[in-house]
Amino acid sequence: MTLDLSRQDAVREAASAGIPTALADLGALVRIPSIAWPAFDQSAVVRSAEAVAELVRGTGVFDRVEVARAAIPGTDEVGQPAVLASRAARNGRPTVLLYAHHDVQPPGDDELWESPPFEPTVRDGRLYGRGAADDKAGVMAHVAAVRAVSEALGDDLDLGIAMFIEGEEEYGSRSFGQFLSDHADVLRSDVIVVADSGNWDERTPALTVSLRGNARFTLTVRTLDHASHSGMLGGAVPDAMLATVKLLATLWDDDGAVAVEGLHERDAETPAYDEQTLRAESGLLDGVSPIGRGTILSRMWNKPSITITGMDATSVEAASNTLAPQTRVVISARVAPGQKAEEAFAAIEAHLRAHAPFGAHLEFADVDCGDAFLVDTSGYAVEDVRAAFADGYGVESVDVGVGGSIPFIADLVAEFPGAQILVTGVEDPHSRAHSPNESLHLDTFRNAVVSEALLLARLNERSA
Repeated sequence: MTLDLSRQDAVREAASAGIPTALADLGALVRIPSIAWPAFDQSAVVRSAEAVAELVRGTGVFDRVEVARAAIPGTDEVGQPAVLASRAARNGRPTVLLYAHHDVQPPGDDELWESPPFEPTVRDGRLYGRGAADDKAGVMAHVAAVRAVSEALGDDLDLGIAMFIEGEEEYGSRSFGQFLSDHADVLRSDVIVVADSGNWDERTPALTVSLRGNARFTLTVRTLDHASHSGMLGGAVPDAMLATVKLLATLWDDDGAVAVEGLHERDAETPAYDEQTLRAESGLLDGVSPIGRGTILSRMWNKPSITITGMDATSVEAASNTLAPQTRVVISARVAPGQKAEEAFAAIEAHLRAHAPFGAHLEFADVDCGDAFLVDTSGYAVEDVRAAFADGYGVESVDVGVGGSIPFIADLVAEFPGAQILVTGVEDPHSRAHSPNESLHLDTFRNAVVSEALLLARLNERSA
């Protein structure tokens, strides 16, 4: 869809002019430590939702704006507060749903931050703070784009717009599916923009067209019914740590590639990406080699991976000459596009049970599976977003896969099977989402806002 040049210029100017205000609003959101995990202050999540709702109301575009919660299926609990907003389409125009999340990861060790995690700080063209990129920048990209297109188009804005700003994405989106079901009539859309991914680099936009799935679980390994003296019995009795180390080592081969029978790979081409780039973006230490086989991007986009993300064991400070009776580990597997996550989990469970050393007892708990996602790139929305990216960033976009997972997209597909889904974002390879010193590249944010405003203007020219 071609956008009239005068209208395109008006939208671009409005979006660019609104960036200082958008960044100020983003800074205010970053100051709210909206961590959805129950160990943290839950009133901050409520304050964050209310602050986002007020920003959405301030656009003057929506007929309805509210903070809402949904039940968590299978429990007596309700989920974290989300912001729901909508305006009806006019004159036969389509409706677009804008998704982002206002909750954030815990900050981790404050000493690893160069500036306080909840005090937004600008250094070298980047805004630092927890949530500055993931995903309060996505929230503000939506708000700023709506502001711009409303200002530029005025009464000619006929596009239907719904907004869903979730409050528990970093805590498993436990009420997500129920929220969609409860508000299906409001959220049903022709196009869905999920602003929770990343770009190729600071200058080049990306459309995410594939995402790996995930299978996460807690494994308990037991060998003894009580702790024993390691000197008296060591060498004859297998402790749980020995069994755990030997068991976990079977998950990978000598190249670090996953060695679990039944885990699939996707056969798809990847763009050029060399080891030097990987080292620069990951912080891989000198002398430490990458793992796996095949092109580097295929390892991260199209093949499975398994990571041990947590372990309960005696700490170094508390170490004693004791044979530990049990250990617990959290295993996080990423599943290649094309394979169901539950099938992948079953393969990993079967592998671990088959390889348990010394007859160690295994228990599996807290299983969380989310399916991979492949974008249908044949619809008009993909055409429009690529054109908007080219106009907003000044360079052509790149179609990318992402090694991470956004499991709730499967819920969107199930609830709204006819919708075209666009996965976009404001992050770049140096954003360090989920890590200390998370940051947002300011020029990337500006270009992302301009691009999304141009996308909305293009969709405003479409017929539903």
